[in-house]
Amino acid sequence: MSASSAAPARAAHATDLDRLAIDTIRTLSMDAVEAAKSGHPGTPMALAPVAFTIWKEFLRYDPANPAWPNRDRFVLSCGHASMLLYSLIHLAGIRRGGSADATRDVPAVSLDEIKKFRQLDSVCAGHPEHHMTSGIETTTGPLGQGCGNSVGMAMAAKWLAAHYNCPGHEVFNYDTYVLCSDGDLMEGVAAEAASIAGHLGLSNLCWVYDDNSITIEGETHLAFTENVGQRFEGLGWRVEHVADANDAAALRKALQAFKAEQKKPTLVIVKSVIGYGAPKKAGSHEAHGAPLGPDEIKGAKQAYGWPADASFLVPPEVPEHFAKTFGARGKQAHEAWQKTVADYAKAQAPLARELHDFLDGRLPSGWEAAIPTFPADAKGLASRVSSGKVLQALSAAVPWLLGGSADLAPSTMTLIQAEKSFEPGSYGGRNFHFGIREHGMASACNGLALSGLRPYCATFFVFFDYLKPALRLSALGNLGVIYVLTHDSIGLGEDGPTHQPIEQLASARAVPGLSVFRPGDANEVAETYRAVMRRPDRPAVIVLSRQNLPTLDRTTLGAASGTAKGAYILKDAPNGKPACILIGTGSEVQLCLDAATQLAEAGVHARVVSMPSWDLFAEQDAAYRESVLPAAVTARVACEAACGFGWEKWIGPRGKFIGMTSFGASGPAPALYKHFGITADAVAAAAKSLV
Repeated sequence: MSASSAAPARAAHATDLDRLAIDTIRTLSMDAVEAAKSGHPGTPMALAPVAFTIWKEFLRYDPANPAWPNRDRFVLSCGHASMLLYSLIHLAGIRRGGSADATRDVPAVSLDEIKKFRQLDSVCAGHPEHHMTSGIETTTGPLGQGCGNSVGMAMAAKWLAAHYNCPGHEVFNYDTYVLCSDGDLMEGVAAEAASIAGHLGLSNLCWVYDDNSITIEGETHLAFTENVGQRFEGLGWRVEHVADANDAAALRKALQAFKAEQKKPTLVIVKSVIGYGAPKKAGSHEAHGAPLGPDEIKGAKQAYGWPADASFLVPPEVPEHFAKTFGARGKQAHEAWQKTVADYAKAQAPLARELHDFLDGRLPSGWEAAIPTFPADAKGLASRVSSGKVLQALSAAVPWLLGGSADLAPSTMTLIQAEKSFEPGSYGGRNFHFGIREHGMASACNGLALSGLRPYCATFFVFFDYLKPALRLSALGNLGVIYVLTHDSIGLGEDGPTHQPIEQLASARAVPGLSVFRPGDANEVAETYRAVMRRPDRPAVIVLSRQNLPTLDRTTLGAASGTAKGAYILKDAPNGKPACILIGTGSEVQLCLDAATQLAEAGVHARVVSMPSWDLFAEQDAAYRESVLPAAVTARVACEAACGFGWEKWIGPRGKFIGMTSFGASGPAPALYKHFGITADAVAAAAKSLV
């Protein structure tokens, strides 16, 4: 039977329609995985009744307006079950864009796209990617990340409600629902995020845990025998149990308990059988990670009472059923919200103007004027200190700039002095306390960014590795999370090699779609923030020093505004004709300036280039890059207190690098720089050898 053939003749009343919809989700998932010869059919088959119940009866979402700010969020943290989500998006009739945009008033996921599941030109990627397909709230696949993102979404909803809601005008009150798996709950990031959520009492957050006892290697008892319910109770969550994923009444009761809960997040533990309905592979790990095969699919369809030879069959009653339940409820809720916002503009005019800037994704008028300029100062400031000053100023100008650190706010200078803390029962503050949970912090910040806020998070740069998986998804998903990473080098001194970053800069610079800044003085810090705030769709790493950096005299040196171009001429040779080029970042910019002075005394004319951001410099046109680093000048020395990996792109085959070739050591910063040969003398000597 073809996809246009008649539906199985059993849809006579509501319960039959529900079952028909559930089986349509299952068969679409099976057929798509089989057509792709790749994917995971078992979990979509097992969880179809769970997801359908959430969408049909609880999820508040307008299919015609998928970006409605007060929609409920649905996160498929077990992203390998992506066909479950694609089937739901298709059957629910979710559009690509708002109904006002006729060019995007088309299905977000058409049946043709489902038929191309996991193919290069399909919106139905192997794992859900939110920037690619409407209806997907966040990019998932790396297990546990969707759980972490959902905590940020729930935090955002609480903050938005506390900041904008007022009596008679409830602008924000959405909930976040998550489907997660055994694998999600084994990952540390989910545990960190769950601990944050329990501490904060995020009662608008519900995780539905698919307890199917299967992972890729086999049954979960191989490695996972903990009592998940008891663990979450210990974390401060409400825990509900559903003995059978197919029991809609029991699931409904559990979700109603979540809706009634006012003080805790909720975990619903649902027992399921993976690959439900498949005659041989049901309950086996084979159904988790591979197509079922034609014979198994026929058997499963026969078990559902489905035409065995039909592929990609969508009975017309199913989208109609979604439209009358899920769609109608969402449309009505969205229209009521629009009236609330319109009335809000009359009752709360100043706050309404701010709200409209936020909803439109527009920074408040005049925000750049808040960015300070720092006077020349030979003693200077640690760049972490100047960063803190810029952050204080910007926070006063941008109300939804908020964040915190992994228990290091006093050291990273990220506490907004004029603001309160975001804490249990008091959600209006802008200072977030993530605890010593770098990975959970970064993942939650992705959720905050997905909610329209501009979050920053902070820790020591060496702990970049602890949050890297979430940062990678910031870049993949075009999320403007600001990573404030301090104690950037051996310059932090006595804490020693366990805390001294060496390879982290190279690792950060290797991430596509990520801007990495290592500013050389306070005014480069200020210009870094200006550049970062202008790009809300690009995450940024701002790498900052513990030790003081002289604030350079810009009346005799290049303007710090060159930071926006990634690299610029800080000090040039006479007549702009250098014999060599010295390139520095961060604290080593001053070493390059000192080396240039030494070289000039020896009759060697050097150009000093400050290069705070490789990626921004690479974005400039060829003419600008040539004006800063002329190809004819091959005598180049780069100086950076980190490993030299990647510097050959800028210094060329003849160039020399002065930096780290080993881990650091414990001792005062000046002694360490001398010990490792990162000095102005070394830079000058290298340049002389090249000239």
